[in-house]
Amino acid sequence: MNAPIRKIAATTAAVLLTGGLSACVGLFDPATDATSPVAPRVQALVDANHEYPRWADFPKVGEPLPAPVAIAARVNTLRVTSGGLAGEVSRIDWQTTGDPAVFAADVQSRVNATPVAPVTAGTQAEMEEFVRRTRERGRAPPPVDRRPVQ
Repeated sequence: MNAPIRKIAATTAAVLLTGGLSACVGLFDPATDATSPVAPRVQALVDANHEYPRWADFPKVGEPLPAPVAIAARVNTLRVTSGGLAGEVSRIDWQTTGDPAVFAADVQSRVNATPVAPVTAGTQAEMEEFVRRTRERGRAPPPVDRRPVQ
């Protein structure tokens, strides 16, 4: 056969899809079994709700949309408040203008002035001991002697 596999696969898929869809045609117009004991009740329910849903059955909108004038007032309020916020931000000194070493020493003195709890100091020592033990365990073992024994 000279037909490519894709062509054969596409034709097969189209045939199967068409067959599958034609099998579903009967589902769009179902009929109630007349011999069933619930058939009259089912048919009555189907006939009663045949036109459902109607637009009248949907809930009404709770509150009306704001008028364009009210929206414009809110936008202007946001513009004024954002302008005030921009003014406050512009007054912040974002860059340090002094010597970095002096700034670092100031920060270090403030950190050193804060008392450290004994539990924290003990925990730091325990962590350093754990790191030391872990590094010792992580060392590679000595190499294996691969020379043949004579």
